[in-house]
Order: sequence, then structure tokens, then C-alpha cells
Amino acid sequence: MRHFRFRRGDTRYTHPRRRRNGVWAWSRPRGGVAPPVGEAIRRGGIAPPPGGVAAGGGGGAGPAWSPPRPPGARAMAAAEAAEAGGGCAGRRLPPHSPSGLVLETVEMHTGGEPLRIIPRLEAAEEAAESGGLSLLSLRREMAATQDHVRRALVHEPRGHAGMYGAVVVRGGAAAAGGAHLAALFLHGAGYSAMCGHAVLALGRFALDYGLVAEPGCPETAVRLRCPCGPVTAFVPWDGRRSGNPVRFHSVPAFTAATDLAIDVPGHGKVVVDIGYGGTFYAFLSAEQLGLDVCSSKTRDLVNAASAVTEAVKKQFKLHHPESEDLAFLYGTILTDGKDAFSEEPTTNICVFADEQVDRSPTGSGVTARIALQYHKGLIQLNQTRKFRSSTTGSLFTGKAVKATTFGDYNAVVVEVSGEAFYTGTATFTVEEEDPLKHGFFFK
Repeated sequence: MRHFRFRRGDTRYTHPRRRRNGVWAWSRPRGGVAPPVGEAIRRGGIAPPPGGVAAGGGGGAGPAWSPPRPPGARAMAAAEAAEAGGGCAGRRLPPHSPSGLVLETVEMHTGGEPLRIIPRLEAAEEAAESGGLSLLSLRREMAATQDHVRRALVHEPRGHAGMYGAVVVRGGAAAAGGAHLAALFLHGAGYSAMCGHAVLALGRFALDYGLVAEPGCPETAVRLRCPCGPVTAFVPWDGRRSGNPVRFHSVPAFTAATDLAIDVPGHGKVVVDIGYGGTFYAFLSAEQLGLDVCSSKTRDLVNAASAVTEAVKKQFKLHHPESEDLAFLYGTILTDGKDAFSEEPTTNICVFADEQVDRSPTGSGVTARIALQYHKGLIQLNQTRKFRSSTTGSLFTGKAVKATTFGDYNAVVVEVSGEAFYTGTATFTVEEEDPLKHGFFFK
């Protein structure tokens, strides 16, 4: 057993760690009181969420809290309690395979779009450090060797058709460029290169769970590495917990094509723009497809957008200045056609991957759309636009903050702002004999 101690004022916190089966487990601090949010807990520890106190602890309002621990830690704690003949049965894991998955997550949403955060996945970190893999290479490695984790957490019965996830990676791939963390993004069909709503949520998570050693008031910059490149989130911090709104500065965003004529089966010829905001999207007004982004049935919008995506993939070849791994069309965003600058929100729906619908206004989509509007001369630097999700009504804002170049493209750095919230924590287990243990995909 190892002990790590730190002091705040007259209070000393002690965290013993036990290592079993390659997993470090954190015990509750002495006295039952959780350490302050954001306190530096080294070597993989995860700090409590804002406002919580440890289960059994005294003093202060707020819900009971048990410290989140790495995968396998709860199973170990349950086994120890059983061996001791005591413990609370309500905290024990259900029957599960000793060699199977035990995954702990932090649950959040941004503008209604869920984010299931896996704070640590040892297989990902080991692959990144032992192989010296870039984040794009790690993304390929995860897809090849750890895809059962994505399926188990994103697909039913633990997830659903609209679930989205993020694996937090520290060390190795994260350390490049002085980032506080790296992230791999998971969806129902695979792995994304960029996710704006996840970046906004991960910014808060990084502060509240101690990934930034010394957050500053009133706002802290959180440096993240995404498969598409480095981004920086700016997160409100009051000295104890993070807040909203969160904003981020994107990778260089650019216009790949404008007024591109595409033949869409069942809809005829339409005109689309293609923009890049960490990943590529096709944009067009829903009116071109005989639909209204605000009033048409979601199923009709999804079918039409998916048809556009497939048509663009077949009729237009994308190019990325740095990596062909990033040269893919992620989805189609149908808009209300209000591209000229206005103080009023413009509404859109994003259909990405395998007909997955974003509940938020789509952070990387806002980034790409701002780049398109700037390219067309419809907005100027630092003019802020509001973007509304047609599914939830939630709002993001976006503005171009800096002109730059990216390869042969004229580009802009875009600032996107939105609100992210915690919804809970979860522990997921697997029984080896379960024929659906790694999930199933239902549309």
C-alpha cells in the first residue's frame, strides 16, 4: 500500500492506494470528507464532483459521494468487503465475470447531446506510451483492438442510438505540446476526429476532476489534444468548481467547396457547401429537399440528410492538408438557410455517422459553418452568431477570432461557446455468458 498526502489549511488528506491485477484503487480520505474539488491528486486519482461530500461524511449540504475509481476498483472493494464479512450490500457489484469489463464513467450533456466520459482506459494509455503512438494512430489501434469497449458503452443495452462517448488519455499522446489531456471520441458507428460538445464538457471535467493542477480564477485554459489537432477550452472557475458557459478555440477551419452541385437519389440536384471544423460536413438548406428544419418530422430530415451524405461521398473527393485519415465526410447539416449575419439564431440539425442525430447545435458543425460564412464574406472577425438545435432548442454561439492559413486553404480559428452539465456517474459490468455483453445496435 502507498500513501499520498496533501494539506489544505489545517486539514490533511491521505489517499492509500492498493494495486491488484494492474489496477490502482483509491480509498476514501480519512474522516470521510472528500478532498476539495480540483485539488491535485497525483498518479491517476480522480477528484470528487463539485458540491459532493463522501458517503458517511459529516458537514455541508450536497449528495453523498463515493470517489470514482479506475476500472476494477469497485469489484476489488466489493471482494474485500465480502472477505471481511461486512460492507454495504448496496455498494457491491452484481455478479459479473472476474476477467470481464468493469468500467466507471462520468455522465454529462452539452446542449442535450450526451457524453459518457471514460476517465481512464489502461489499454489506451499503455498503447499510447509503449508504442509511442500519435492520437490518430491510437484511434486506429483502439478501433482494431478495443472496439468492444466502445460497443459495450455506446450501444444498447447500456447506451442508445444517440449515445456519444469520450476516452480520456493522459501521458504519452496527451503530453505532446503540453496538453492537459487527450481524448478519443466514440459514437454508434465508430470514432470521430473532433467533437465540439465533448470538448466543452471535457473542459469542465478536467478542472473538477483534478487534471489541471492549479486552475486560475475566473477562467482557466484547458489544453486538449483531439485526433484532428490541439484545441483549447476556456472554463469558468470560482476556486472550487467549474461553471458555464465554456468556450473553445478550434483547429484551423476552412471551406472545402461552395455551390457544389450534387445529384441526390429521390431528391434530384441540390447545391451544397462543404466546410471543415475538425471534421468535414456538407451544408444545405432543408428547403432544397422540400423540408423545413424547424417543423418537418425528424425521421424525414434524417433520411434526406443521410441521402445527401452518401451522394457527396460518391461524387466529391475530400482532401485534408495534414492527414488522409481526416479526409472523410462525417455528416450533413441541414439549415434554415439563414446564412447572412443576424442577431437572431439560425437553426440546424446535424445527422452524422450512421444516421445519428446531434441533440446540440454541433460544436464542430458551428465551427465549419462559421468558416463558410467568413469565406463568403457574410460575417466579419469577432461577429458572434447564435446557432439553435432544431431537436432541443439549445443554443451555441460562434465567431471567427483569427484569420490564418492551413495548407493551401485560407482558414480561421473559431470560438464556440455553450453550456455543459453533469448528469451522474455509472459503473458498467459484463457477464461473460451474456450473448449481448458487448451491446447491439438498433435503429
